[in-house]
Amino acid sequence: MTLFFQKYKRDLIGITLGAVAGFLYWKFVGCSSGTCMITSKPINSTLYGAVMGFLVAGIFKKQK
Repeated sequence: MTLFFQKYKRDLIGITLGAVAGFLYWKFVGCSSGTCMITSKPINSTLYGAVMGFLVAGIFKKQK
């Protein structure tokens, strides 16, 4: 289990920070009309933030 966390540490940090950022975006900015696909529900913005965090964390990986 420790080997897993060491191997995917950067990805897990990116997912966590992205999810927190997505939730905070929903909480403080959100969508006032409720028709926005991503920001109308907290689960949508949290998952979107997690995916974006994973993608951004992947940019900084070193190539073998």
